[in-house]
Amino acid sequence: MKIIDAHLHFSANEHFKQTAYKAGHLDSLEHLAGVFHEQNIVLGIGMGVDGKENNSKVSKPLTVNFGTEQPPNFLVQCLGIDTATITKENSEASVAAFKKKLEEQNVVGLKVYAGYQHFHVNDPVYHPFYELAEANNIPVVIHTGDTANSAGLLKFSHPLTVDEVAVNFPRVRFVMAHYGNPWIIDATEVAKKNPNVYIDLSGLAEGKFQVDWFYDTYKGYIEQMKTWLTYLSRYDKIMYGSDWPLVNMATYIEVVQRLIPEQYHQAVFYDNATHVFPRINMLLK
Repeated sequence: MKIIDAHLHFSANEHFKQTAYKAGHLDSLEHLAGVFHEQNIVLGIGMGVDGKENNSKVSKPLTVNFGTEQPPNFLVQCLGIDTATITKENSEASVAAFKKKLEEQNVVGLKVYAGYQHFHVNDPVYHPFYELAEANNIPVVIHTGDTANSAGLLKFSHPLTVDEVAVNFPRVRFVMAHYGNPWIIDATEVAKKNPNVYIDLSGLAEGKFQVDWFYDTYKGYIEQMKTWLTYLSRYDKIMYGSDWPLVNMATYIEVVQRLIPEQYHQAVFYDNATHVFPRINMLLK
């Protein structure tokens, strides 16, 4: 089965070196390419985090630092929005910088770092970017749920905040990253209610471990996800994502394979990403 990883991270600046090591990986493009080959992952969608140091006058897109002159053919990216550096004075120029970057073939979406950035996802600061997403038929991936550090504010990353923006921008596809964990029930309802809201299953575990151990130790956690995925009954809205380098890739694929009924594997691991991120179809050809 071919796999599309709809949510991962990479940086040639080695931000994730220790994280990758704990998951049994190396934070290098060569290593990641080898893992993709072993697991039959044909494409990965990276979330842009690099470039904040350049945003003194204009809030330019946060990108994936591949460390190569040309992007690798197995990775594409979503442009991160650095709201902390957007002002009334530079808003128009910032949107223009994103519009210019969207001309590049390997840019397939936008990313909102809710929680890490202290703005509600329906704050007007984001509206021009949602309009840009609609005009270019690309999705907006939103961090939902727990944050990786204590500086994040959970009131901004709660999945219920996505409901309002989904209603106000009905022609934009929004992806709730990490299934809103631990607010699985709330994320399920937001996706069930709003036809333009999707879920990725990235970041639900970390490190390297035995899958049997994980399912035994976190039995209640797994059963809750199974219960609410069944309640949602819309496996066309669910996408596989790893959040690499957070977790061992082979291990996590098996975790999600056990979580999702087998008859929906093709949709969750591949097909749904091609609908949510239509720009990747040309690259997959």
